Amino acid sequence: MESSSSGSCVHEHHIAGTLYHWVVLFAVWLCGSQHVLSQKTTLEPKDKFLLSDPPIGLFDPIEISPSVLPHNPNPVEPLSPMYPNYTSYDPVLTGKCHVNFSALSYIIDKTASDCSIPLAPLVADVICCPQVNSLMNIFQAAYGSGNDTLVLSQTSANACFSDVMSILASKGANTNIPELCTLRPSNLTDASCPVKDIRSFEKIVNVSKLLDACSSVDPLKECCRPVCQPAIAEAALHISSGGSNMFGSSSIPGSVAGIDIVSDCKGVVHSWLSMKLSSEEANSAFRVLSGCKVNKVCPLEFDEPSSVVKACGKASSSTPSCCAALHSYIGKRQKQIFVTNLQAINCATMFGSMLQKAGVVDDIYGLCDIDLKDFSLQGCLLRSLPTDIEFDNTTGISFTCDLSDNIAAPWPSSSSVQSLSLCAPEMSLPALPVSPKSGSSVGTSRTGIGVLLSLVVFTTSITI
Repeated sequence: MESSSSGSCVHEHHIAGTLYHWVVLFAVWLCGSQHVLSQKTTLEPKDKFLLSDPPIGLFDPIEISPSVLPHNPNPVEPLSPMYPNYTSYDPVLTGKCHVNFSALSYIIDKTASDCSIPLAPLVADVICCPQVNSLMNIFQAAYGSGNDTLVLSQTSANACFSDVMSILASKGANTNIPELCTLRPSNLTDASCPVKDIRSFEKIVNVSKLLDACSSVDPLKECCRPVCQPAIAEAALHISSGGSNMFGSSSIPGSVAGIDIVSDCKGVVHSWLSMKLSSEEANSAFRVLSGCKVNKVCPLEFDEPSSVVKACGKASSSTPSCCAALHSYIGKRQKQIFVTNLQAINCATMFGSMLQKAGVVDDIYGLCDIDLKDFSLQGCLLRSLPTDIEFDNTTGISFTCDLSDNIAAPWPSSSSVQSLSLCAPEMSLPALPVSPKSGSSVGTSRTGIGVLLSLVVFTTSITI
């Protein structure tokens, strides 16, 4: 229950204090958490394009270094499904991490599958890193549940982090997860947060309100009408001051150091929630929250499109050189990663705005038949809702492609477009034209991944 001092604090302060509270809270929402960040690329787009709704969130967009793999020399012919080409083994553990790993088998197995050796670099942005982050939150709670703590000491964190990565690798996960997702043992310590034990946490935070907001996160509503995200941010802000007067204290200035403290405290809030929810419930909630941020950013790099501008400056339907330049440029931008359908809309709008600013007036997406799937590896758009890598004896390792038909990429109405709302009821998605091939506008398909002579190559084979 929330302490009486914390309750009276909110009621006794004047309007200026209240405004300061929300200003700080807004800054917390914007800063995002360092727990889910994947490795940043060396080159970044000059124009960062973000979906505008909502202006809050807990997880920063994930940016990964592209992994360039051999192209399928025969892309029309589907390859055989991919089956695990590794042999599980008993990991060598430190013996210094006192956790019942068997109790975490569900979440560990799911994470190992989502970060499997060949796929992790290609789906790190939307599948692997969000799932690893969720595992770390749940593991942190499992460690502390027996001793009234919500964090690990640095010594314990070092040993447990090593053990977790070893167990994942023994189950077929990529060994580069720490680099892909920018994970460190310190992610388990949340060192700068002043509240680290359960008793103090529950004295300061209105835990009933927090649990009500996050016990069941609606994947269809949370990103546009957030309930859990602001509840977590508010709880983190409260404990970042140790329950003291946050308005009169100088311990949480609007500085980088102050925001880092609140960011660590969000990790403590995640740990507490993981204790109160089942592993399945906690994992579902964390995946939805990370997805809200992932889908707001285009993970592809767009360097200066001079070749496209030169060929398409005065484009017309009878200008094959324009379409050739456009298809070549977009093909290279894929960077061998999969993106979600919402990320593809983001990328298409961002790139179109860049072209308009450079003088390309005509809708060259329409002229050259550019579809949303052209922005994702092998034309497979992942679903915007959290998804996982699946395995069965028939299809092998696979995942679901969304919007598999030829959905036209949206050409921005103005070069000044810098944000796109996908939350308003009247602006949920661009018009989805009927595919001339299938007569269907929206669909899902199963994409298998094949392995040939240790080289990872991709197939667009579809099984419905």
